Amino acid sequence: MTTADFHPQNELERQLLAAQNGEIAPEALIQFLIESDVFMPIYDQHTIGGLQTTQRAQPLTINQDDGGKVLILFTSPDRAKTFVRDFPGYGGGLVVTLRWILDHFGIGFAISLNPDQLVGMDFEAHAVAQLATQINTH
Repeated sequence: MTTADFHPQNELERQLLAAQNGEIAPEALIQFLIESDVFMPIYDQHTIGGLQTTQRAQPLTINQDDGGKVLILFTSPDRAKTFVRDFPGYGGGLVVTLRWILDHFGIGFAISLNPDQLVGMDFEAHAVAQLATQINTH
């Protein structure tokens, strides 16, 4: 499969595809991504009477060999369906901006946007820290 087989479902996916094809600058994509909605799979805790037993969301993260964590995000809930099958309890999630994620979860983790997909991107932990700094200075 090639990116020609990828059919964008939203503007973020169109921008990602354009960046991967060299049609827009990476900096322009980053600026767009910061304010874009992404889907963050969240662990569905067992509930009591329909209420969650904790107030803190547990996003899907994967441990790296070096001990770091990778936060898993998707450009839409539909893009997450196949990936989260391997992670029981992560069928639900939140649609929020990347800015919101960085504001609420801080830094210290890498990000994988659309893992195992034709169109996506990865950010190492130091790049996430730079994004957070960039957001806080604007």
